[in-house]
Amino acid sequence: MERRQLEYFLAVVRSGGFTNASRRLRIAQPSLSQAIRALERDLGATLFHRLGRGVGLTAAGEALVRPAQQVLRDFATARASVESVVELAGGRLDIVALTTLAVDPLADLIGRFREKHPLVDVRVSDPEHDDAVTRMVRTGECELGLAESPVDLEGLDHLRLPGQQFFAVLPPGSGPDGGQAVSVAELAKYPLISTPEGTAMRALVDRALTIDGRPPRITVETTHRAAIVPLVLAGAGAALLPRRLAVDAAGQGAVVVPTTPLLVRSAVMVWRCEQRSPAAVRFVELCGQVPDRAAAPAPAPAPE
Repeated sequence: MERRQLEYFLAVVRSGGFTNASRRLRIAQPSLSQAIRALERDLGATLFHRLGRGVGLTAAGEALVRPAQQVLRDFATARASVESVVELAGGRLDIVALTTLAVDPLADLIGRFREKHPLVDVRVSDPEHDDAVTRMVRTGECELGLAESPVDLEGLDHLRLPGQQFFAVLPPGSGPDGGQAVSVAELAKYPLISTPEGTAMRALVDRALTIDGRPPRITVETTHRAAIVPLVLAGAGAALLPRRLAVDAAGQGAVVVPTTPLLVRSAVMVWRCEQRSPAAVRFVELCGQVPDRAAAPAPAPAPE
């Protein structure tokens, strides 16, 4: 059974005969008759009584009318749904991103994307490491992924985003005078707050603050990333945080200063090489327009 056959069947029902239906459909009457006979063969039942110049519905034909109407409505709904997604008048975009990258730059990117396409929903998933990002994109769990330095990009396309600067975030009243930069060697001497080993944030801290083979001293380890800034404010230790989190910390009274040398982490947007959804295409285009803020000044502290 084909959609076209159901359209022809309902046209004959509405027109009361094959002649009028063929005119309405703008097809030859023999072609219409052949399509209806094929439909009757598929169903194993006669649908019309031939009554001179007109037709009447058999019991089987009457039983088919409402289901045929519903099928055609479903087809119309399906087409409208696809067209709405193609035109970004609906649909959903699934993105997987490391937590710190979800804060910055992803939050701003999603905000800009939603301003232009408010009817597209966005869902963000949280992995623990880069390998999980590429795996979730490769298996189709998410259409786009945001990672730090993915290694295995086989079957994936990618776009490298501008660098993301990290800042030293110190308890209120501590740190260098006048907001001067702190060297990574000095920062490594502070008691530090970070996430557990195996997480992307911890890998950055260990890599950046290991001095002469000596790893930094992590005095508070927490899986609750949202607790890091409150812990710093409470004087439990210092932290190394991306700009957006550093801005929040500065607004609450933490001392936020850049490091020397600058600690900049790059981010990579990845997606499968096959065809992307229109929403994903637009989002990647937006990513290509991200300004480079890697050397921007440190966030200002909260006014007293």
